[in-house]
Amino acid sequence: MIKEQMAAPRESVGLKRYTDAFAPYTLTILRVLVGFTFLMNGLPKLANFGGFTGFLTNLGIPLPGFFAIIVVALEVGGGLLLIAGLATRWVSIFYLIEMTVTTLLVKLPNFGFIAPSGRPGVGAELDLLLLACVLLLLAHGSGPLSVERNLLNREL
Repeated sequence: MIKEQMAAPRESVGLKRYTDAFAPYTLTILRVLVGFTFLMNGLPKLANFGGFTGFLTNLGIPLPGFFAIIVVALEVGGGLLLIAGLATRWVSIFYLIEMTVTTLLVKLPNFGFIAPSGRPGVGAELDLLLLACVLLLLAHGSGPLSVERNLLNREL
């Protein structure tokens, strides 16, 4: 009989041994930055609510006043919730819907992937990055530094 030898566990090599130290916190950093991005995009819409409603009207969005309220509430309120780490998966679902609609109905048809110089607005690149980020948050939740994990001890 030949003895089977167990291979010794292989030590981490390269950058992995250094990145393992902060890896658990990357989800928290992502969540806070995404929340801050949505908050900072929602506050100007709140401050100029009539202008934002007019923008939705010009785009041909049905019920522009209603959807303006929804978008502003989601971007400001949802941004604050993400920063705190509350209801992360639920907020991510709503952001997933918003970013999909915005990308398909507003950004790609009007500005393209990257807005050409001389045209106002941005292309779809930011929306697509945010879409990818909220997919990660939907899949993984709030991360270790969140109100859900540290104060409530459960996900909402």
